[in-house]
Amino acid sequence: MPADSPSDRPPEQLPLFPLHTVLLPGVHLPLHIFEPRYRQLIDDLVRGVVPDREFGVIAIRNAVVSDVDGIAQLHPVGCTARLREVSATSSGGFDVVTTGSRRFLLHELTPSQTPYLMGDVELLPDERTLDPDGTTARTLAEAARAAHERYCDAAWQDGDWSRPDASTAVADLAYLLAADCLLPLAEQQALLAATDPLQRLRLVTGLLSREAGFLSALRAVPVPHDELDDITTAAKLN
Repeated sequence: MPADSPSDRPPEQLPLFPLHTVLLPGVHLPLHIFEPRYRQLIDDLVRGVVPDREFGVIAIRNAVVSDVDGIAQLHPVGCTARLREVSATSSGGFDVVTTGSRRFLLHELTPSQTPYLMGDVELLPDERTLDPDGTTARTLAEAARAAHERYCDAAWQDGDWSRPDASTAVADLAYLLAADCLLPLAEQQALLAATDPLQRLRLVTGLLSREAGFLSALRAVPVPHDELDDITTAAKLN
């Protein structure tokens, strides 16, 4: 039997963490949590009040908006984050590490007694158009990996990046390649929303090739990864 389409599945409720960033499946996202409402979310995740240690990360449309009060302020597609590591800070907050897991479509924000946002969401599966062993998929995967290598050679020092494992599923490859590239939010969002794995490979190949060309032409490099983590984490939560 064919898989249910997203509209055939009942929505589920999910805690939401709006950020000025896009989380992609399989990509790690460290966060420094200090706002009381999100401290409560982490506490609820750890204690099992929220099941499966999972919440939704969804991007805010406007870079100057930080306090979301309506669905129009959010992009429609987000990604669930699984809580992997938690450590308490001396100030009463948390340093956490999460990993992107499942894409979802946000239907509406729902009333809740929690201080953090809740939303009705449905999971967004891939279209069944990909033969992972087919010639087209292999060719696109090789082109994407080559574009990723060109970008990383131009952007990072040796040892600051690594190639995704050869066993990485073709459907997941584009996300891991994009994690090494400093793309505008709108382009990361387009990658997240794409439900055709072949389209994702084409998209990430074009984006990485373009960015590698910019870096080579400008003879400039992005902020190093370790510094970037500090800058982006502060920006997300301020």
